[in-house]
Amino acid sequence: MGSGEVGRWGGRIVSFTLEFQFTIAKSIFKLRFISVLKFAMSKTYDTEDIRQNMAAKIPVTVITGFLGSGKTSLIRHLLQNNQGRRIAVLVNEFGELGIDGELLKSCQICPEDGEGDSNIFELTNGCLCCTVQEEFYPTMQELIKRRDSIDCILIETSGLALPKPLIKAFRWQEIRNAATVDAVITVVDCAAVAAGTFASDPEAIALQRQADDSIEHETPLQELFEDQLACADLVVLNKTDLVDAETKARVEELIKQELPRVVKIVESDGSRLDASILLGFQAAVEDNLDSRPSHHDTEEDHEHDEEITSANLILDRAFDPEKLQQQLQTLAQEQEIYRIKGFVAVPNKSMRLVMQGVGTRFDKFYDRPWQPEEARQTRLVFIGRDLKSSEIESQLVAL
Repeated sequence: MGSGEVGRWGGRIVSFTLEFQFTIAKSIFKLRFISVLKFAMSKTYDTEDIRQNMAAKIPVTVITGFLGSGKTSLIRHLLQNNQGRRIAVLVNEFGELGIDGELLKSCQICPEDGEGDSNIFELTNGCLCCTVQEEFYPTMQELIKRRDSIDCILIETSGLALPKPLIKAFRWQEIRNAATVDAVITVVDCAAVAAGTFASDPEAIALQRQADDSIEHETPLQELFEDQLACADLVVLNKTDLVDAETKARVEELIKQELPRVVKIVESDGSRLDASILLGFQAAVEDNLDSRPSHHDTEEDHEHDEEITSANLILDRAFDPEKLQQQLQTLAQEQEIYRIKGFVAVPNKSMRLVMQGVGTRFDKFYDRPWQPEEARQTRLVFIGRDLKSSEIESQLVAL
């Protein structure tokens, strides 16, 4: 038996053998191990609670980007290739005619009006960033009630909307408990940016500032472009097929300069991207807005450029598509028109024609047959600055 150590036990001096000391130490270690294990298990339980809480929330993806960048086409492709997901869509349009919402309803996946509960919700009473409480909140309440039948929500903002005020609404307790912003996807029209439509030329700005450093070159549209990029978790560089490799690289570099942090940029031709690229970020954007700066962070409220308006035209007649497109291109050159979109009745055609234009660049396709009870009208929306609606109408009527 080994040598011992003197200690007190019950008031008496006793000698502890080394074996006895080892037995006590082993017991103490075992008790501590059990305590640590219980603590770790409680932490695991808490983490699992958090995961379950996150899983219980409806993931919401915000799709933003300037007029005509390809947001609706991106969502339409996502709906048609949903991989079994039950997707609800909230569409905010600039103008009273719900062109984008109706285009999504014709994707052959979502039910049309009158065919049961539609998962397409349209907001056409103003920019969503300005009508959060009046428009967005009650619509989200309705969607939350249907959470058992919804896997995710897509929100398409209008091309003139700031994403950050909308995301702040997800901090409201009633929404926060039921939904979370999975990610903000910013869609950029590569060809339009290359043409300088939405982003000013950095080299030209530098030259002008050298001549007069008091010049302010931040236009409202430029600020909007920057704010939409600053909020992004993913940037979709769309319509890359319309530019060459050198131009595309130049646009990518311009976008990277505007991004406040490292954000993935993916290329797209016609807004066709797989759902796995766009969904499942789990970014909880509403919790980290501080890393997404905006030109309007210090303002209690923000203003839009009041000179940018929309004009709606409904004509009870059909048009030759090529002649109509030529006239629309002429109008886009004569007036500062950013976006033209709508449905066209074509003579001797049973299908409805979708016509969309950004500046003078147009594309068109037939989306679905005209319904028997549906009026075969031509309905167009024009968005631009200081629009002369009467001139637009008179030129089209004269065709």
